Amino acid sequence: MKNGLQEPVSLTIPSVRTLDKLSDEIGKKMMFGSNDLYYALRDESVCQKYGYDTATIACMFVPNTYDLYWNISVDKFLERMKKESDKFWNFERTEKAKAMKLTPVEIITLASIVDEETANNGEKPMIAGMYYNRLMLRNAEYPEGMPLQADPTIKYAWQRFDLKRIYNNLLSIKSPYNTYKNPGLPPGPIRIPSVAGIDAVLNHVHHDYLYMCAKEDFSGTHNFARTYDEHLQNAAKYSKALNERGIK
Repeated sequence: MKNGLQEPVSLTIPSVRTLDKLSDEIGKKMMFGSNDLYYALRDESVCQKYGYDTATIACMFVPNTYDLYWNISVDKFLERMKKESDKFWNFERTEKAKAMKLTPVEIITLASIVDEETANNGEKPMIAGMYYNRLMLRNAEYPEGMPLQADPTIKYAWQRFDLKRIYNNLLSIKSPYNTYKNPGLPPGPIRIPSVAGIDAVLNHVHHDYLYMCAKEDFSGTHNFARTYDEHLQNAAKYSKALNERGIK
């Protein structure tokens, strides 16, 4: 307080994986408790008020820094986040999403997968292009699109973010987030994606790659492939490197 007036606090929306973590991080900075925010975000009627459901409400949070009053209510806080989200989805971004035949929620969901795949902002548009190719592919083999087969969605389905390798026994989990079993995007984002991740999807690289595998040099970047046979060669190199390092 200064001269009887309250000064705003700077709140940074974190790029986290779960609503409970989001609520916890925000609750540390604001007067309302983390539980109050968490229960609001898990309330279907609250989410519907802003045009989302409990699986997609995370899409309303754009990870920037905002000035807010410490004693703001949860309702007013959510209204502010909706306003900031609407501002973020300006004409240019909205038109790019339309050109891709995706909604902002779908763009954010795809961006969350891209962000989980790499921290390398320079490679994100390439990865986004690969997943977009799978999403849009339609042929006799894939009438509903080619499954994304995104390993981060398996980690999310199991809620096991520490997994270093995804073995076949993990791919059978019955979950709408299992993109090995279910075509299309998962029901919502698997984390709050970065602005760089969102813009990487909107400005993805146009190419014809359908596969990727982490590089065997552990640089955090990927080898891309057009065919499954080529992909298997890349996967074998990476698997060999993992085995040599004793990573299980």
